[in-house]
Amino acid sequence: MNNKRLVQILQNHDSLLEKMDVTICDILRLSREVGLSGFCFIRKTGNRLLMRLVSRFCSCINNEWVLKILFLEKPLAGSLLQQLQQIWDEVGESDEERDKMLLQLEQECLDVYKRKVDQAAKSRAHLLQALADANIELSSLMSALGEKTFVGIPEKTSGTIKEQLAAIAPVIEQLWKQKEERIKDFSDVQSQIQKICGEISGSNEQVGSPVVDEADLSLKKLDEFQSQLQELQKEKSDRLHKVLEFVSTVHDLCAVLGMDFFSTVTEVHPSLNDSTGVQSKSISNDTLSRLAKTVLALKEDKKQRLHKLQELATQLIDLWNLMDTPQEERSLFDHVTCNISASVDEVTIPGALALDLIEQAEVEVERLDQLKASRMKEIAFKKQGELEEIFAGAHIEIDPEAAREKIMALIDSGNVRAF
Repeated sequence: MNNKRLVQILQNHDSLLEKMDVTICDILRLSREVGLSGFCFIRKTGNRLLMRLVSRFCSCINNEWVLKILFLEKPLAGSLLQQLQQIWDEVGESDEERDKMLLQLEQECLDVYKRKVDQAAKSRAHLLQALADANIELSSLMSALGEKTFVGIPEKTSGTIKEQLAAIAPVIEQLWKQKEERIKDFSDVQSQIQKICGEISGSNEQVGSPVVDEADLSLKKLDEFQSQLQELQKEKSDRLHKVLEFVSTVHDLCAVLGMDFFSTVTEVHPSLNDSTGVQSKSISNDTLSRLAKTVLALKEDKKQRLHKLQELATQLIDLWNLMDTPQEERSLFDHVTCNISASVDEVTIPGALALDLIEQAEVEVERLDQLKASRMKEIAFKKQGELEEIFAGAHIEIDPEAAREKIMALIDSGNVRAF
């Protein structure tokens, strides 16, 4: 009988089944040809008469395993069972052996099902553990980042385990990326803080990357570090401004005193010379302290030199006036006498208090003193000669040599006033 015709008859004409030679074997063979089990094929046709026919057939068959193979299992299993029946028939297996082997086969099938169930249960347990771990990881990441909520997290736990894992996986991945970026932000800020603290303390030790507390990567904590960094940056700016002021003062003082600025300032710290960039200059406590001491020492030196120069200027003027020195000669030392009444802060001309200038004034004062002494001796000897003539006219004996030696000693000692 044509298979398509049989299916059509089974579906549409219940009454014709009684008139046609349709057997259970025809139905089973047809079901295998269309790729369905016996019951699936019967249910698909929806034929009530055929269902009753199968029920009567089943009531006549006592072996449940055979019924299961014929009507419940896939066509391949039924075909294999038929082959097994043929082999048993050829071999001549007894019914007891056949039942025993069928029971064994059924037990083996049950064992396979049980193993599959166990495997499925273990797989489910692993998936549940993975889901629990994912939720813990999610909570840990959100806690570390200080996030109470995050866009993309499923609001309700629904769907299969795999669906829940698939839903939470991209959220965790995104949070990990955010955590890595946050760690980089923390590391950058803490590195700058560490660098400025080292500059302030004057430590030259090379330090490694800062340790970031990954348990607290919240924006609040990051803001605290950024606030600390801003305070340190302001302190660095203030210190740098103070250092530059000190360096400028040292430069001006060295210029007035005629000293080498570079050697003076680099003795404080090598980074303070002009060849070093502003941001690279030392701002440590030690550098600031040494700069302050250097400025004080230079100011004291300036004060002493000015006092010395003013004394020399006064002596020069007195000597010039004593010896009626012409203005042309006096003008050669205007750079000395110009500061005779100046205060320390008023002396700002470069080289005004240089050591060579003071030495030059000292040499001039010494020269004028010698010239003054020479003239005083001439005058004294002239007066002594006049006295000797007077004493000779009066017939008074004196020791002229002793008198001359005494006059020279007094003049050389400077204990005699000019006359």
